[in-house]
Amino acid sequence: MFCYQCEQTIGGKGCSKNIGACGKTAETADLQDLLIHAAEGISMYAARAGYLGLTDRAIDRFVVEALFTTVTNVNFDPIRLEAIIARAGQVFDQAKALYNDACQKKGVEPEHLVGPGQWQVPSSRDEMLKQAALHNIANRLKAYGEDVAGLQELILYGLKGTAAYADHAKILGVEDDSVYAFFHEALDFLNGKLAGEVDALVAMALKVGEVNLKVMGMLDEGNTKTYGHPEPTVVRVTPVAGKAILVSGHDLKDLAILLKQTEGKGVNVHTHGEMLPCNAYPELKKYKHLVGNYGGAWQDQQKEFEAFPGAILMTTNCIQKPRDSYKDRIFTTGLVAWPDVMHIGPDKDFTPVIQAALATPGFAADEPEKTITIGFGHNAVMGVAGTVIDAVKAGKIKHFFLIGGCDGAKPGRNYYTDFAQQVPDDCIILTLACGKYRFNKLPFGDIGGIPRLLDIGQCNDAYSAIQIAVALADAFECGVNDLPLSMILSWYEQKAVCILLTLLYLGIQNMKLGPSLPAFIGPNVLNVLVEKFNIAPVTTPRQDLEAILA
Repeated sequence: MFCYQCEQTIGGKGCSKNIGACGKTAETADLQDLLIHAAEGISMYAARAGYLGLTDRAIDRFVVEALFTTVTNVNFDPIRLEAIIARAGQVFDQAKALYNDACQKKGVEPEHLVGPGQWQVPSSRDEMLKQAALHNIANRLKAYGEDVAGLQELILYGLKGTAAYADHAKILGVEDDSVYAFFHEALDFLNGKLAGEVDALVAMALKVGEVNLKVMGMLDEGNTKTYGHPEPTVVRVTPVAGKAILVSGHDLKDLAILLKQTEGKGVNVHTHGEMLPCNAYPELKKYKHLVGNYGGAWQDQQKEFEAFPGAILMTTNCIQKPRDSYKDRIFTTGLVAWPDVMHIGPDKDFTPVIQAALATPGFAADEPEKTITIGFGHNAVMGVAGTVIDAVKAGKIKHFFLIGGCDGAKPGRNYYTDFAQQVPDDCIILTLACGKYRFNKLPFGDIGGIPRLLDIGQCNDAYSAIQIAVALADAFECGVNDLPLSMILSWYEQKAVCILLTLLYLGIQNMKLGPSLPAFIGPNVLNVLVEKFNIAPVTTPRQDLEAILA
């Protein structure tokens, strides 16, 4: 195996042993490489069929799911991956047939495709692994060099992140033909004549950012039309007595289904990790047995899940290797999977989860109540925009800091806690994603009734942060880069990559990125980002604050 798609890759260079930093085995990593190769082959045909006027929604959805499946901390199960690759073989044939039909209808000769377009579907896992050895990142690094191969991976990782958001939107009934067409276009591009040209790769990376902005808007539409706009909400973060289920991941619909199925069953539901923002959606928080949030970010789940006296449901990515102490009471659903962990299928019958919760002790008593306030999405913030703008004009608010992104276990992330604590009292902190757990329980007070810490939501709610920034820029009749706004970002996996590409597409400058820079961004490419966008690695909180506020 060789993998460097996440921030915690071994040595900051790449995982190349029998097991990666995330816990995936070499076999799992290799099968994921082959699944990407298969998806590229499918898209080569689907893209050309689309240019000729024929599309197939089943093919579109499969490619998105294949990309999402390979995001860090999603699917660790080689048996499930083997089945998905076998399914890819069927979809590959469907895409090829679709292209041939399109050519016949238009009276054109089909192209002879090479590379992934010549994929031969393996008949066994051994054959899959032999094929995978020919289509890994290490081979592309040898063929293209670190700058070109790194840019190719930047595009691919951005597509993976965007696919995660597109899949969530699709689950809520929001889809777009042009978005699906772009996935095929971009995967085809990575196997075309321009895939070795730096300028073309940079342009495609920014296009990924453009499309990701649209997809995040689609997901925002799906979430808010289904569950209402998040509203400022006080959320309990200490346990409540009773039988309990803990829900982690990102999927709002899975939580909604579980809440419906557990109603009246005597089981309390607690959110975890990126599910914390669910407590602010009107159609979710109306359930009285949604009692609050337990624990923090994903990297602490082994300790937190072991201590949780109930059942656990993982809805999307962020799963870590379950300890034996809770392996019989953790469940997966959707695309997330772990070997020998019970998986809830597409029928979403969570009866086994509920039964496991009823069979466990639950919390014996309420712990002393502690709360935090969440729910400051773009709709809520725009509702008090006038007050915020007046406070800025009066000099009461001097600066805005967006401090957010992924959390992780790698040393150095205390930077974000220290930075938030050192932000002056006349400044507002916007935060989102699980990186907020570094400081979201600290007291920050308010400025004239405006909380100094505004929790915007999940990682995909970067869309809300962008909408807030654009609205402020419009109000002050300036560009976003002219606002007293600084972005201090942490990253871990591919959803952070697509958000970064969106910010670059929008021309956002002067971002600080940490705790370390992506291993797949070579020094030459980094120089381009520094020159064009003034993107820079974090240093120390004091040094960065002084530079920003100078």
